[in-house]
Amino acid sequence: MTLNGTVALIGSLHIVTKSDDRKNVVIVGRPNVGKSTLFNRFIGEQAAIVEDRPGVTRDRHTREVEWCGHYFNVIDTGGWMPGGSALDSKVSRQVEAAARGADLVLFLVDSTGGLNDDDEAIAAWLRTTGRPILLVANKVDGPNAETDLWQFLSLGLGDAVPVSAIHGRKSGDLLDVIVDQLQLNADPVAEPGVFVRNPETKEPRVAIVGRPNVGKSTLFNRLVGEERSIVHDLAGTTRDAIDTRVETSDGPIIFVDTAGMRRRSKVEAGTEYYSIIRALRAVDESDIALLVIDATEGVTSQDQRLAERIDASGCPIVVVLNKWELLDAERREQVEIEVNRRLYFIGDSPIVRLSALTGKNVHRLQPLLTDAISNYHRRVPTRDVNRVLAAAQQQQPPGQGAR
Repeated sequence: MTLNGTVALIGSLHIVTKSDDRKNVVIVGRPNVGKSTLFNRFIGEQAAIVEDRPGVTRDRHTREVEWCGHYFNVIDTGGWMPGGSALDSKVSRQVEAAARGADLVLFLVDSTGGLNDDDEAIAAWLRTTGRPILLVANKVDGPNAETDLWQFLSLGLGDAVPVSAIHGRKSGDLLDVIVDQLQLNADPVAEPGVFVRNPETKEPRVAIVGRPNVGKSTLFNRLVGEERSIVHDLAGTTRDAIDTRVETSDGPIIFVDTAGMRRRSKVEAGTEYYSIIRALRAVDESDIALLVIDATEGVTSQDQRLAERIDASGCPIVVVLNKWELLDAERREQVEIEVNRRLYFIGDSPIVRLSALTGKNVHRLQPLLTDAISNYHRRVPTRDVNRVLAAAQQQQPPGQGAR
């Protein structure tokens, strides 16, 4: 049996791929059963965007969790929607990859909505993966609600573990069951019973930013070597800031795919608003920003405003002219002129002309990123700074009487 619907598995700003010794716990279920709320409960912060409507989560979100000295990765996924659109089918492939790579699958059901056909279809598909499955009933807000969980026994997955993700009821009991199922050994240094967020990493962070549908997620997937972000012709497909740690010849780099940023007047309330807030925060916390521009459309006013916003944050910029292979010689010359005219303020920032779709010239990014990161962290001796300031003052002395 194949999964024909939707389930998606980075949103916080410290999401990395699975480390060598961390086990993966993947949360799976139909839309709007509280997967992202449970994910946020586990990690102790609002990392995944949560709205009371189906289909908000699309991409994989991975975070490390500590519970009573035990460490594991928890992975949020989107909702499974059978018979959905082409975009839904792309999301479903993310879920398949997540579930098949899981050490434990948390199959989340809604205790208030009862058992339905989608739950039965998901259970049947999960059994084909051969992965361990833990049935979890969400929205169990009191002891009385636990009496209705008998109906989920027909799924053939044993007793459902009750929890209220939004209120935190029995979340500790659920974590105890997860640790027991994973057969984890405790870290004697960790403080028992405390949620620990990921420590500040010293690994360089590269944010991939740009307008909607310019090829950010395609470039992100090309750089990380797997389909982590949903790629679709529908603008605004990516919603969370999606981070993946990649080993390169120059050491590890964390690449961050972000939501497309439109003019403020066109930004819708709710999900899109918070997606853009996350994208801007990703820029502020990154060492380098890859500004992706659709070369077929040239440098737009919105591209210019985004570059100004990145420049104001102090984050170095590498300009990526994507879809370069679609331009003829005359159009390429016009785009070069537009870059110099509209992005004059970025100075001698590197410019890479490539095709994220075919991979042509993507290899040219690595040495540029290495140099940019090195320059960003370079410490300039005080005497050199003083020498430059003295030379500038000689060249342009202050006016008479100036203080």
